[in-house]
Amino acid sequence: MAKNEKKMRKKLFSQTTTIGGAITIFIVLFSLIVMMPKSSTSNMKKIVLIGDSITESWKGYSPEFFAENPYLINKGVGGETTPQILDRFNSDVVSLEPEFVIILAGINDIAQNTGYISVSETFANIVSMVEIANSHNISPILCSVLPASKIVWKPEIKSADLVIELNEKLKKHCIENNMVYVDYFSSMVGEKKELRSDLTYDGVHPDKKGYLIMEKILLETIQKKL
Repeated sequence: MAKNEKKMRKKLFSQTTTIGGAITIFIVLFSLIVMMPKSSTSNMKKIVLIGDSITESWKGYSPEFFAENPYLINKGVGGETTPQILDRFNSDVVSLEPEFVIILAGINDIAQNTGYISVSETFANIVSMVEIANSHNISPILCSVLPASKIVWKPEIKSADLVIELNEKLKKHCIENNMVYVDYFSSMVGEKKELRSDLTYDGVHPDKKGYLIMEKILLETIQKKL
């Protein structure tokens, strides 16, 4: 009996040790999971993209880009000029309390969608957006206007040099004020100052391939600068 009792105690001790070890391992693993840092996506700061149809159409051409980067909030409205974007800046940007706002606008001003407006006036409207953002502790990021040598709905307008003039003002402002400048123009312009034909369907708006280039440039800028 004593011998059998000793065997039973030994077996019970072995089982208890195994169970105890398993519990210990579970506790350690659970602690590691709880303490594990969240993914980089969940830690990314909220960023609003505001602009015209080039911004708005982005989510249609590349929905996976926004699904993979849910911190990016698309607030583009097709056809709008900078006065119109400025009018809704508080409701579409400030009210969302993002950390950053990425501004891509100006081509519809050049196209005179709502009447004539000079490059200087367009630039002033964008600077006003920057000032509103700064006053609400939102960091503004300016984007170059995409190249466009001809505007299909306003073929009489010679847009190529106007785009370049506006971009020069935007870039200079960013340099002087230590702001981030996203340069889409340099990677998408053709030999005649046009939006490269392999990146657009109408000479103004990017197609899927065009948006892929923009995505790469934008993400690289965010990762390097932010």
